[in-house]
Amino acid sequence: MKRSKGTRHGTRHKLRKNPRERGPVPVTRMLQEFEIGQKVHIIIEPSIQKGQPHHRFHGKTGTVTGKRGSSYIVEVFDGRARKQVIARPVHLRSQGG
Repeated sequence: MKRSKGTRHGTRHKLRKNPRERGPVPVTRMLQEFEIGQKVHIIIEPSIQKGQPHHRFHGKTGTVTGKRGSSYIVEVFDGRARKQVIARPVHLRSQGG
């Protein structure tokens, strides 16, 4: 049998929500805005697939370098390599909280 290679393969535990976190996502999390140069954490919201970054970047911290439509471009280090991640604001949290 051929192995599935979908965008969320290997994320059974990584993208799982705790029972207290279940339910609809607050609208304010979708409408939050970030400044260019601001540090943000990439924390994937598993219930919203649109604008979801690759699960390799889940839990990483990066700097907002630009905006593309309603998404943000976040610069992240993957080892020594500098990478650009495009993610919607619902998958980002400001470093302060």
